[in-house]
Amino acid sequence: DENEEEEESEDEESSEEEGSEEADEDKLLDDPNVKECIAVGNFNAQQEGDLTFMKGEVLLIHDKKADGWWVAENSKGERGLVPRTYLAVHSEGGESQAQSEEHIEVVDETNDTVEVLAATGAVPAGFRLSTLFQLLEKGNQFRASYFLQPELTPSQVAFKDLVWNSEKNTIYPRPTRVSLIVTLCSCKMIPLPGLSIQVLSRHVRLCLFDGNRVLSNIHTVRATWQPKNPQTWTFSPRVTGILPSLLDGDCFVRSSSLSSDIGILFELGITYLRHSTGERGELSCGWAFLKLFTSDGMPVPSKMHELLLNGGTPYERGIEVDPSISRRAGSGVFHQFMALRKQPVLLVKLRSLSVQSKAILNLLPETLLGSMCYIHLLIFYRQMLGDALLKDRISIQSADVICSPILATFPQLVDQPDLMDALRSAWADRERTLKRSKKVKNQSFLFDGEFLKSLFVLVYHNSVFPLLQSTLLPDHKWAEEESEASRWRVIADFLKKSQENNGALHYLLSSENTHKAFDISELTYDFLREVRENNPGV
Repeated sequence: DENEEEEESEDEESSEEEGSEEADEDKLLDDPNVKECIAVGNFNAQQEGDLTFMKGEVLLIHDKKADGWWVAENSKGERGLVPRTYLAVHSEGGESQAQSEEHIEVVDETNDTVEVLAATGAVPAGFRLSTLFQLLEKGNQFRASYFLQPELTPSQVAFKDLVWNSEKNTIYPRPTRVSLIVTLCSCKMIPLPGLSIQVLSRHVRLCLFDGNRVLSNIHTVRATWQPKNPQTWTFSPRVTGILPSLLDGDCFVRSSSLSSDIGILFELGITYLRHSTGERGELSCGWAFLKLFTSDGMPVPSKMHELLLNGGTPYERGIEVDPSISRRAGSGVFHQFMALRKQPVLLVKLRSLSVQSKAILNLLPETLLGSMCYIHLLIFYRQMLGDALLKDRISIQSADVICSPILATFPQLVDQPDLMDALRSAWADRERTLKRSKKVKNQSFLFDGEFLKSLFVLVYHNSVFPLLQSTLLPDHKWAEEESEASRWRVIADFLKKSQENNGALHYLLSSENTHKAFDISELTYDFLREVRENNPGV
């Protein structure tokens, strides 16, 4: 114990020393007597009067302006404005120089593509590689399908967020610390990329964030825009009918995290195609963080919030999305006010929940973000998961695989929005045909739930289940217009024929349609393989 205390104190001392060294470095850099600085990164002039320089170049500083743009001179005698954030104190073989170069090298390695695009004027200087997109590409850990699975307790012998209520013959609702609806309204003054790249998608990715870690799945909402005003992005406030769920600006947010710094991270992004090379990629064109609790622990008010967008990544501070806006502003109050109005902003609205809405959300997993338009489908899945794992198991110790095509395949739908739309559409059509005596009171599945679950099983098997195995359906590819259109044609044609023939049996037996070879995983749900562990290290 003494050794541990000594190690902890040493760690604290070393972190304090590092923090003081950084503070001393900043003070030394701003010291008017320090005239020579070294560039820790490449900078390309953004407008007339700027000075282009390369990493490692020594600059002579003539004037240190308060706005962070200093007057500097290079070895050729050329003068111009340079950003203070690209400079470090010049000392031959000095430690601060080495530390600054090491830090900037890490950034350079991960942002080579962005630097090339920024240097050629294809994107503004504040754009970066999308942080949230990179997390999504690493695996399933930040996808909704992962968080939809039940979570184990630390003992690994029971479910943390799935408990059976034998009196009501359903799962218990789980109230959480964060349970609200966020509506994406619009984004304004978003800077435009250059003509050398084609924008394939404009969208917002959002997740729960505590300043250091992503605490939930990453949910994506696609934006729409008008050619006459491409700097303004809009979202559908409520998706109904045939509108795709990908456009749904109404998002539910749930979390049981006790972090005092928890909030919602919004990252605006574009998927692009570079004309000269055919390269595809995704860039962040600004991010914002909305903290959900005040310093005294109270929830932030449910109202419209106008969030100024930051450039760089969520781990960088003080970077503007488009630095040229503040550069063009004069020093007067009026000019500063006009410059502020031109800054990129995101408008979001926090909505408090009614008693009924809160009761419905409490049947979802403790941590999840998603679209409001398909929340009822997620609840059906959770109810059936509770039936299979808690009510119908022979014993609590049984770990046998479960024969259930819905449990085995439903998580695949959550990561394919067009298939979720197909299921949503098929269920809406079936609901309209219900007799009045079988309709659910207040549109809630809590009444006559067994009947609705059995009906949901039929709808699922007559709609999306055959599509998942069809060879006619192309693979889901993000922001590929041709692929998305081809998939929707196949989906729409299948739903039409299924409705005309009172089910999918005719489609399955038709010689015109082919399906993938049968795999037993289509029918079996192995909860030991799919379950979320409370402690990944166990």
